[in-house]
Amino acid sequence: MKIIRSKEFSADRPWGALDIANMSGITTRLHWTDQPYKWHINDGEEIFAVLDGRVEMKYRIDGQEKSTVLDTGDIFYASVGTEHVAHPIGEARILVVEKAGSV
Repeated sequence: MKIIRSKEFSADRPWGALDIANMSGITTRLHWTDQPYKWHINDGEEIFAVLDGRVEMKYRIDGQEKSTVLDTGDIFYASVGTEHVAHPIGEARILVVEKAGSV
């Protein structure tokens, strides 16, 4: 059993993570960041839930870049093949659920 207070979590580097669970190869991790990630495509689906802060999520559809701002409580679902990159606006804490070992 674990109780995690996401607002209290920080890391020593951007995108540092706290491993919460690995359920049959699907990981749940809490990330802290104040810096953008990198453009990537996951090895499967991804759920990206903003627990604290705001994040500008950029993504590409048919080669065209689009963007949306995710506020606390918002969820971004990246289906298989969705190219995307997260840009926090200040500090953010994000819950990510994805296949173990994904980018």
